[in-house]
Amino acid sequence: MAIKEKNILKRLYFVAGFLFLFAVAVMVKLVSIQMVDGDKYRDLAEERTSKIFTIAPNRGNLYSDDGSLLATSVSRYTIRFDAVTVSEENFKKYIGPLSESLSKLLNKSASHYQQLLRKAKANKNRYALIARNLDYSDYMELKEFPLFEKGPYQGGLIIEQKTVREHPLGKIAERSVGYERVDENGYYTRVGLEGAFGEYLRGTEGKRHKQKIAKGQWKPIGQDNIVEPKDGYDVFSTIDVNIQDIAHHALLRQLEHYKAEHGSVIVMETKTGEIKAISNLGRTSDGKYYERLNYAIGESHEPGSTFKLMNLVAALEDKVIDTSSVIDTEKGSWKIYNHRVRDSKHGGYGEISIAKAFEVSSNTAFAKMIHNGYKKSPAKYVNRLMSMNLHRELGLPIKGEGKPLIRYPGDKGWSGLSLAQMAYGYEVSMTPLQTLTFYNAIANDGRMVKPKLIKEVREWDRTIEKFETEVINAAICSKETAAQVRDLMKNVVEKEHGTGHGLYSPNFSMAGKTGTAQKNYASKDPDKLRYISTFAGYFPADAPKYSCIVVIHEPDKSVGYYGADVSGPVFKSVARKIYANSPLIDEVEMPKKANGNLDGDFQKYYVEAQKRYNKVPNVKGMSGMDAVSILENLGIQVEVKGNGKVRTQSVNTGTDINKVNKIVLELS
Repeated sequence: MAIKEKNILKRLYFVAGFLFLFAVAVMVKLVSIQMVDGDKYRDLAEERTSKIFTIAPNRGNLYSDDGSLLATSVSRYTIRFDAVTVSEENFKKYIGPLSESLSKLLNKSASHYQQLLRKAKANKNRYALIARNLDYSDYMELKEFPLFEKGPYQGGLIIEQKTVREHPLGKIAERSVGYERVDENGYYTRVGLEGAFGEYLRGTEGKRHKQKIAKGQWKPIGQDNIVEPKDGYDVFSTIDVNIQDIAHHALLRQLEHYKAEHGSVIVMETKTGEIKAISNLGRTSDGKYYERLNYAIGESHEPGSTFKLMNLVAALEDKVIDTSSVIDTEKGSWKIYNHRVRDSKHGGYGEISIAKAFEVSSNTAFAKMIHNGYKKSPAKYVNRLMSMNLHRELGLPIKGEGKPLIRYPGDKGWSGLSLAQMAYGYEVSMTPLQTLTFYNAIANDGRMVKPKLIKEVREWDRTIEKFETEVINAAICSKETAAQVRDLMKNVVEKEHGTGHGLYSPNFSMAGKTGTAQKNYASKDPDKLRYISTFAGYFPADAPKYSCIVVIHEPDKSVGYYGADVSGPVFKSVARKIYANSPLIDEVEMPKKANGNLDGDFQKYYVEAQKRYNKVPNVKGMSGMDAVSILENLGIQVEVKGNGKVRTQSVNTGTDINKVNKIVLELS
């Protein structure tokens, strides 16, 4: 018996010891949790019951120069249905009226929505899709539909809101307007104006503390945000929507006619450098055109004969030639080393002045001029081009500007042919906007301004930042040289032998240079030979207000490929319509005979207005507008009833003005 009791005591001691050790372990763990891991677990618990939510700010609007919207943020709504929360009684009562209402709003049959809702109810679907991308007015209407008006818990209505960026102009200037996107890792993709000026447009996110409640819902804690969101600023661009529309459709028509691969057109204001239109269209596999890439800014290519202007300016500045210098075009073919330079006209032009060589775009004349003029000092030639900023990017805020290429003697690719090749636009590379910037400088007396895409940034009516015109080079050449080449560009269009004469119109003047460059010319397969057709210039010719460039890549050779035929008509169409929409001189036809009654009323008003009054004047018989002007200038408040002339006045003539606060005028 004693032994048995001893065993029981041992077991009790063992159990008691185990419980004591367990209690100690629990205490140690509690202390550890409290003292060591307490913050960690408190944060975890808080995270599961409360959370800091980000409040997205409203992105600022992007406007054209006249205040028309180019891009704006709008709310879009997705509507879903929770069939489980809706009682059987309400479902049966309202499914018919709800289906009818949805049918009228969403343009599908009522039976379609009856079937959709019944299927959701049968399957206990808590997330059935009803509609996507509703605008605000449709969303507000749908909220009041039978059953849905009961809200999320009794009516099963689930609303998902998102903010999307919309372009009111549609596809016009879509690539230039661009976008800004951010991925899940926080990396931005920036395109066009939206991307370039995202720092102004995007605003600052806010913070809001919310607590988790039933059914996964989150309820705001307190009345105020931790950090208030700050909406983005509005950005006003230089784009003119009317000129943009003109440029877009003129380019589109020509691309379709010539079945070209892609093209671009830019219109710039000469003095300020403001870009008034920039359109880029590329062809899809099914032959349609859309704003695929920003070719005008990003695509650097050999400019062809439009580069002859740069060469002529360089040669005139360096006194290599003058415009009366005569060059033999040698029957349209000149051999240099193992290469032949050819003119587009078979048989050439004979001996011609360099002025005429520019007007007819003679390759042989320009190749001879540059090669012979600079062969002893090719670096002098390249230095002159570089002094005109032809080797530098423009430094635009828009991402993806193409790099110009001007080789220096000794660089890879430079050879004995380089001077001759560069003379008519090969072995060099420029984007359309870089080329236009040079032409704009010539129109601007040699003053090269930086192309400008943004005028100012605003917050409501307050200007945050204003963008002034930047000068890249105050004088790329002398004013005399600029004047000389302007005359020649005018002759390109006006002279019968000029390559652009087919564009001439007596109704408005323009000046420019044609360009036709070969692509894939290294290939020996003639079927692979493609062309780039260009026309660059400005208008009006004598007092340039706008400069413009049109570049069209790979037109169908069977239809045509010369710059004057392919790109020139786009330039002319843009110039002509801008002239028509905004004539340079506004004339107002004055009436031949003055209106006697009007003149008499004015004389009466003038006499009364010149008097100094201490008393209330008699304004009966005067026009209401004149009477109000006189009385308000005396510091009297005026109330007007009716229209026409003053029939009665509530305060008698002669009353002391100091005793009058208000007069009522009845007009008839």
